[in-house]
Amino acid sequence: MKKVLAIALLAISLASCTENSRVKNFGGEGTLNLPKGQKLITVTWKDTQLWYLTRPMDSTDVAETYTFHEESSFGVLQGTYNIVETK
Repeated sequence: MKKVLAIALLAISLASCTENSRVKNFGGEGTLNLPKGQKLITVTWKDTQLWYLTRPMDSTDVAETYTFHEESSFGVLQGTYNIVETK
């Protein structure tokens, strides 16, 4: 019974988190689709908020996908964010 209760509490807590918090605090994977025509410059975390800097794409830019990794000290609960550009 205790296992069922623990699993239920974990499921509820994960469901109430935003994707940013889940990826940052519990590991896993998230995806950010940038607005069309935006080029990623840099990305960082501030607490559980993902901050990213973009600029308008010019005619020579190519849309790319970036993978932003967290590397934890013990190698557990590592998060990954995929950031997708669209031209």
